[in-house]
Amino acid sequence: MSKDFSRRKFLERLAIGGAAGASLPLLGNLAPAAGGTQALPHRTLGGTSASVSILAFGCGSRFLMYQDEDRALAALNRALDLGIDYLDTAYAYGDGKSETRVGKVMATRRKEVWLATKIPDRTRDAFLKQLEDSLKRLQTDHVDLVHIHSLGHAEDLAKIEAPDGALKGLLQAKEQKMTRFIGMTSHTDGTVMAQAIERHPLDCVQIALNPSGNGEFEETALVAAHRKNLGIIAMKAFGQEFLIGQEAGKADVDSLLRFAMTLPVAAAVVGMPKVEMLEHNVELARNFSPLSAAEMDRLRRDLGVSRQGLEKRLVGHLDGPTNHPEVFWA
Repeated sequence: MSKDFSRRKFLERLAIGGAAGASLPLLGNLAPAAGGTQALPHRTLGGTSASVSILAFGCGSRFLMYQDEDRALAALNRALDLGIDYLDTAYAYGDGKSETRVGKVMATRRKEVWLATKIPDRTRDAFLKQLEDSLKRLQTDHVDLVHIHSLGHAEDLAKIEAPDGALKGLLQAKEQKMTRFIGMTSHTDGTVMAQAIERHPLDCVQIALNPSGNGEFEETALVAAHRKNLGIIAMKAFGQEFLIGQEAGKADVDSLLRFAMTLPVAAAVVGMPKVEMLEHNVELARNFSPLSAAEMDRLRRDLGVSRQGLEKRLVGHLDGPTNHPEVFWA
């Protein structure tokens, strides 16, 4: 059986699941968390067996838009109080500012969260050194998940796979219990990410998933990751806000977030630079209802015209702040 046929059959089953009310792989593990009115639905993060909230708090550029640190820490604590228990940060976010902020909350609330960070270097030694620095900033002796940050095209994967490449550091970090689980992220090339998934013993992946289809992640990496029962985290649901709007090729926030959560993923990582955005997205997640197969296909058709523009936008993308957070409500 060809890989193309297998992918097509997988996506057909996914569409059937959407028509039935949810993507088939998730019907059995979507459940409310404990905590009454603070509860959020949870899903199992692949083979890790961890249960995580379907909405994750992105601690990148949008978190750094809280310029006052007290406000930033208040927003992060508010996210945890509302039931979000997945935090996504990275060594490179704000040259360590994000991890330092997260660490101040982890000093008292570490046991409440699934903590993930990402390391950008492509060599083994630098990868491990940067992870040591991250752990110090995060005020913990281990993270739950560490990713190799932002896989690019084939030449980048070759660097990572080199004898002294970051993959060696990633595997050793798990052996040395600096992290419980390991993964890789990408918003560039779904085919290359699928190759990484197929070749290496990853536990999780974080990939760009939105209706524009940028990078063909839905057809390639998502299928490969699901086949190996990896924990799958969606990112770029809004395409750095590029996909939000009322004109052709755009959609509203709720539709884009529901699209990501309807796919067979454990969680969607979202940056929320205002507390009211946080509370809005939590309410949507708390009352989440999956899109139908027809609704998913309509969004793909409508936003497919934005694919090329988004791919150009994300070439060499460094996660930076936006001067117009109001675009979230366009």
